[in-house]
Formats: sequence, C-alpha cells, structure tokens
Amino acid sequence: MILSNARRRFLLRWLFFSIGLIIMSFGVALMIEADLGSAPWDVLHIGLYLQFGLTVGTWSIIVGLFILAVSSLMLKMWPQAGAVLNMLLVGVFIDIFLLVLSTPESLLLRSFMLVSGIVIMGYGIGLYIAPNCGAGPRDSLMLALHELTGWAVSRVRGVMEIFVLLIGWLLGGPVFIGTILFSVGIGAVVGRALPQCRVFVQQILERGVRYEDFHEGPLRSDDHDRTCKEAR
Repeated sequence: MILSNARRRFLLRWLFFSIGLIIMSFGVALMIEADLGSAPWDVLHIGLYLQFGLTVGTWSIIVGLFILAVSSLMLKMWPQAGAVLNMLLVGVFIDIFLLVLSTPESLLLRSFMLVSGIVIMGYGIGLYIAPNCGAGPRDSLMLALHELTGWAVSRVRGVMEIFVLLIGWLLGGPVFIGTILFSVGIGAVVGRALPQCRVFVQQILERGVRYEDFHEGPLRSDDHDRTCKEAR
C-alpha cells in the first residue's frame, strides 16, 4: 500500500510526537530514581503517591485528566487529541521505566542520572513539540489561565510551577538540588534541543516527497503539507 505524501507526513508527525513523549518520560524516570529532587510537577505526583498509594504514573494521568477538564471548561472547548495522548503516554511510560530503573548507591552515579534525566527530558520535549501536534495538559492550563487573567505566559507558568511545587512538598514530594537544577536548566536544554529536533523532523518529513510536474497535470490539493493542529 502506497501512502500519499499528506498521509505519510500525518503519520510521521504523530510518530515523532509519541516517541518524544516516551523519551521525555524516560528523562522523568531518571530524575526520580536519581533521588536528588524532581521537577515541580513530579514532586506533586510523587507526593500524591506517598500519601495515597497507586503509582507515580497513575497520578500523572489523574492530575493530567483533572487539568484537561479544568482547561476545557475555562476555554469552553474539547481537549485536543495531542493533549490526551500526552497525558496517557507519559503516565504509562513513567511507570514502565520506574519498574526497570533503580537508584544507585554512588552519589556520582546518581548525579549523572540527574543531569542525564534533565538533558533527555529536554530533548524529549523538543521532539514532541517539533511536529506541532498540540499542547500537553499543563500547557493547555497555562494557555487557559493566560486568556482568563491576561497575565504574560511566563508569569502564569511561574505561578503554576511554584504553586504545584509547594503542594507537592507539603505532601512529602522530593524537593532538593535536582529541583533547582531542573528549574534553572530545563529552559536552556529545550532552547537548544527544539531547533535541532525541528530540523531533524522536517528533514524526515521531506525525505522521499515527490514533487509533481505541472506538465503531468494539475497539482492535487492533498499534496500540500498538512500539519497537526497546534494549541497556542
């Protein structure tokens, strides 16, 4: 079966989106198992796990579902497919990776896991953003609060992260040097990773594309690049 260019690109975009989420989940699991402090949202998920059981990934899904519901009510629109897939894949794969990883005894190895987790998470974020398949649950909430309050996106995000971190810490979540390192460094990692991932994804999408000749007949509308709808 030969896929049209438009269908091939559509499938590849969602494939890169999914792979990016899996890579990001691996970075999250590395940070958690390093046991030197986690990212703010993971501090919340771990705190909920410590207080109420279930698993870290399950709480990631539950919190994501709640956030999507609130965002949908605020924006008065259904959540996008990318946000739902983000919520499910990240939660499932965090639990899978946590099952196979363990915390090393050596502080050097734990530090290496921490730094590697932040870098891997940054590239996972870059890869899942690059195909433009939509914002995740937390980004959806950020955009909804931005529209509701009129605050700058950076201010909304900062307030969200501080609030979530505080709640997670009160629940017993791990706040330590890794939390600070993530907060300071993740922006720089994503800033470097995202352009690289966009170039890589675009090169793959363009590979093997057949450009039609005007002399062979009219161009078909389905040969135009159809991108997944991005939440902005």
